[in-house]
Amino acid sequence: MYLICGEALYDVFVDSSATNAGGTVSLYAKAGGSPHNVAIGLARLGCAVAFATEIASDTLGRRLELRLQTEGVDCQFIRRTAKSTPLAMVDVDAAGVAHFAFHGLNDLLFHPKLSAVKQQWKSIVGVHVGSIPIVSEHSSAQLLNLVASTPDKVLVSFDPNIRLSLQPDVQRWANAVENFRRYVHLIKVSEEDLYQLYGLDADVDALAKSWLSDRCSLVVLTRSERGATLFSRSAGTVGIEAVPVVVADTVGAGDSFQAAMLAWLAENRNASPSRLANLQFSELQALGRFAARAAAITCRYRGPEFPYRKALYS
Repeated sequence: MYLICGEALYDVFVDSSATNAGGTVSLYAKAGGSPHNVAIGLARLGCAVAFATEIASDTLGRRLELRLQTEGVDCQFIRRTAKSTPLAMVDVDAAGVAHFAFHGLNDLLFHPKLSAVKQQWKSIVGVHVGSIPIVSEHSSAQLLNLVASTPDKVLVSFDPNIRLSLQPDVQRWANAVENFRRYVHLIKVSEEDLYQLYGLDADVDALAKSWLSDRCSLVVLTRSERGATLFSRSAGTVGIEAVPVVVADTVGAGDSFQAAMLAWLAENRNASPSRLANLQFSELQALGRFAARAAAITCRYRGPEFPYRKALYS
């Protein structure tokens, strides 16, 4: 199984169809959080997946865990000690791009107990980290220790998923990215993330290529409506076109892309550091196109929604 570590929360949207001029604003919420989304996405694509996070025993927390269980996500690494369920207020602009304001995340734990994970290494094929936990005061060091201590056969993937609205210290994010990337084999990063970290004049292609060092053998740079570029040690540079779609919003699209990549690797028996390092050009094309189709399906919906396996083969 894959082990996904990170936040679970509710994305809260304004329901414009039910909002009136009298001052009443209607909201609706969908379960989200980048790592949570990756776990759900993997489960829907037929992969065995466990999720490590901290949730509350309030109504929203109980609903989060029920949703995970219903989707088939293994909850053995979940802590049930949070005081309340965190929220992300989502503001979607005219282009469908989401902007987030987070509430209630600062005190949560996003890492599993390492002793519990060590007992399961034989059944874990991959570990995925990223997003808010990498700058968490309570979990970043523990997660770094986790990825640094993974057995040689375990694939480690990483998505920085920068959220300056929660932690505005750019240097803190940059330091965290540098610390984590040294121990991972697969990095997915968006152009937006790199521009936030290194400025609008940054050469994002050069930055992505520079991360092909230490353990890393594949860096995937996503470019929104312009598709993605894969940088591989073994096969060079592979361009992936975006799949045309009418965009409702982009919430969860990157997570869907990430989940689909991991699912493709597992389905094609390439979910290991050595197999990833030796993927050929045509295999990387297939990987990228599969992930792009998944992301496009997610963009059709408002809020994070993820395709089932059959939708990607129809």
